[in-house]
Amino acid sequence: MNMMGFAVCCLCCDEPDVSGSDRCKTCIRSHSRTRERLSKQAVSKADRLSRELVTMLSDPASHIDDHTHGKLMIHYATLIDKHQGTAPASTAEEMLEVYEKQKSKSEKSLIRDVANQNPWQNVELDAEQREEMLSKLSSNAPVNVDSWDELLAQVEDFLEEDKE
Repeated sequence: MNMMGFAVCCLCCDEPDVSGSDRCKTCIRSHSRTRERLSKQAVSKADRLSRELVTMLSDPASHIDDHTHGKLMIHYATLIDKHQGTAPASTAEEMLEVYEKQKSKSEKSLIRDVANQNPWQNVELDAEQREEMLSKLSSNAPVNVDSWDELLAQVEDFLEEDKE
């Protein structure tokens, strides 16, 4: 219901919040039909307004910067979080814990996780393997540079060649 923008119905419902219950299924079916009607082309101002409202309600946290509805969206997001059993952090330690959890989560990406089936994607090559790959990719043998001074000298040589 939250993803459809109708979590407010769950907040006001007098039935126990049990996923898969008959009451929940009935509401979800009804709201799915409403969502389908809203997904058709908007032909009136009321259509556009209802689509905008449902978009905001389906992801209230993304609309907290809205100058008109921002405060309401913060309040609404807080109510949903409390309803789902997640309370906002109130101390610095709790905020740090939430931050660390979010930082450690890897976001799902269709392209990265499904489409990219490169076997070398997460492999760390050792120096010998890197040299072998470089030799296969380039026609020139890789030049070993022993120090920063030698590297800077090579860069200066390249710059001199470009001036000529």
